[in-house]
Amino acid sequence: MTGRTRPRKSSAGSRLARATFAAGVAALALACGPDTYEIPIETPIQPKLDVSAFQRVLVAGFVTGGTEDIDANQETVRLLRSQLRTKSSLKVIDADLLPLMEVVSQDQGAPAEADESSPTTRENVPGRPAGGAQGVALPQRIRDDKDLEPYERLFANTAYWKRIGEEFQNPLIVTGTVLFANRSSSGYVQRDEEVFDPFGRRRVVPVRTFMERKGFMLRPKFVFIDGRTGATMYSESYREEILYNVQQNTPALSSYFELMDRLVPNFLSALSNQKIKGTRVLLK
Repeated sequence: MTGRTRPRKSSAGSRLARATFAAGVAALALACGPDTYEIPIETPIQPKLDVSAFQRVLVAGFVTGGTEDIDANQETVRLLRSQLRTKSSLKVIDADLLPLMEVVSQDQGAPAEADESSPTTRENVPGRPAGGAQGVALPQRIRDDKDLEPYERLFANTAYWKRIGEEFQNPLIVTGTVLFANRSSSGYVQRDEEVFDPFGRRRVVPVRTFMERKGFMLRPKFVFIDGRTGATMYSESYREEILYNVQQNTPALSSYFELMDRLVPNFLSALSNQKIKGTRVLLK
């Protein structure tokens, strides 16, 4: 019986000691103030596509709309090609951008002001499916998602994409749409504000303030096409936005790259193993 009571006393004493120690550590932390440090972490992302059958990749171009402050087609192609060169095993093809909006216009029916004697008529558009819609009006300027919809049928034109694939030795083809538009918003925004009491002690309190903000919205849709068959293998849409104080003047190109920086890891994850880098904050 004596041998059974001793462990219970020892266990109770041990718990008391641990509690006292924890209380002492907490008191010391409060006395010294919160002290933190960051540690880097990496999260692996598995690829969404099996691209083992391809050795080359063609970033063909994009149907774009929104603000005219930047050339979203050229900037997106340039950025994705640069990323694929350094973070993909596929060889990136350097080629001129495909005139995708012209191809769609010709497929839908030439606009009224078009010159019918031009060599690029409906009859000689590569891969044009028979029975295309005649005389369907396309938006003269793409401002929103609704304006983009008539252009998206291009990605289902397997004959056209197969012909492009044959021209470039059957690569993986990357195309899609990019909408980069102005964005404005007004409403109450919560922010942290420092306050001090009569004794000089600092506190951080949340404050709701009505603000008018402006910025940009980026909505790309990446479409991956098999250059051997012209069929779509995978597509995915994203949406990001960034807003600034209305008095802040931020260039459109700077905002575009900031938003694309958030999306590039998702784009690359469709093709190869990627790691998202971040940090975790720990208490010392």
